[in-house]
Amino acid sequence: MTFPEERLRRRMGPAGSWINSTRFRRSASALAAALLLVAAGCGDATDYPQTSLDPKSDLALRIDGLWNVMLVLGITVSVLTFLILGYILVRFRYRPDAPQPKQVHGNTTLEVAWTLIPAVLISAIAVPTVRTIFFTYREAPADALTIDVRGWQWWWQFSYPTADGTTVTTANEVHVPVGRPVHLRMTSNDVIHSFWIPQMGGKRDVIANRTTNIVFTPLEAGVYLGQCAEFCGESHALMKMRLIAHEPADFDRWLANQSASAVEAPDSAIAIGRQLVTGGVCAGCHTIRGTTAQFGRLGPDLTHVASRSTIAAGILENNAQNLTRWVGNAPGVKPGSLMPALGLGEQEIAYIVAYLQTLY
Repeated sequence: MTFPEERLRRRMGPAGSWINSTRFRRSASALAAALLLVAAGCGDATDYPQTSLDPKSDLALRIDGLWNVMLVLGITVSVLTFLILGYILVRFRYRPDAPQPKQVHGNTTLEVAWTLIPAVLISAIAVPTVRTIFFTYREAPADALTIDVRGWQWWWQFSYPTADGTTVTTANEVHVPVGRPVHLRMTSNDVIHSFWIPQMGGKRDVIANRTTNIVFTPLEAGVYLGQCAEFCGESHALMKMRLIAHEPADFDRWLANQSASAVEAPDSAIAIGRQLVTGGVCAGCHTIRGTTAQFGRLGPDLTHVASRSTIAAGILENNAQNLTRWVGNAPGVKPGSLMPALGLGEQEIAYIVAYLQTLY
């Protein structure tokens, strides 16, 4: 050991040996790594599209506000604790031949202080926490847009009851208007799922034979990514979704378009695809309003499938190449998919894809 290191060790006593120890260096490395992770979490929604630190609804803002309160209190307590600890380490560090320090065991003032201070801190955290919990379970206002959500292995179904008694159904993309409360009534068709769009608010379990609810008001138009947050089987990680928030007029136009039936096939090639879809095995699972495929309930409604930006629960961009892959061999794209490989020929798949791309 060099002379400066030896002098430092003597001045600091046992603490000097600990600072030079392997344990201290490992602890410092772990602290540095934690700080880097915290810094990484401070990016915006462009870098981290599923961040919960960029709230875009009243519910998400309320949760973010609670997080900020807890963060400030936690940092304050940590800083004060380490300042006091640092003072004690320096002020009362080991000195050769130093007298025995004064014993304060049984000091009533200290015992009352370190009992009351944590109680005050816990109250400061508990009050806003309870208020936020009640807010997340509030009743939907009368003017809320009600959407029925159903979780399947492994995709999401969204149904919009309309005033005329019909229902608009889409898959994996939920469209909502900005500035209007949204009420999601959620249930599962099979196992437990968890609905989570971080920028809209917290998670909510989706359970079979039970309805859970979440209410929020989108504040800004945009596309917000989400996914299932409860392990639900082989393709759980591929069970994604998108929330698309529109200005009110744009949302009304979208809903009116979705309410319409499928258009007629404009040419013979597409007519062949229409016949393959509506008259073949596809009709056993899928519905296309305005055609003979009216009774399928196991798969997504395909009436306006071409208007969706993704397919296969958000994992593939909606284009001809990916539709071909999906129709030809869905289990090869998404393991465990309940849509089987149908053994279709290349020409049949091409006809089907051409027809599906007309369903706007």
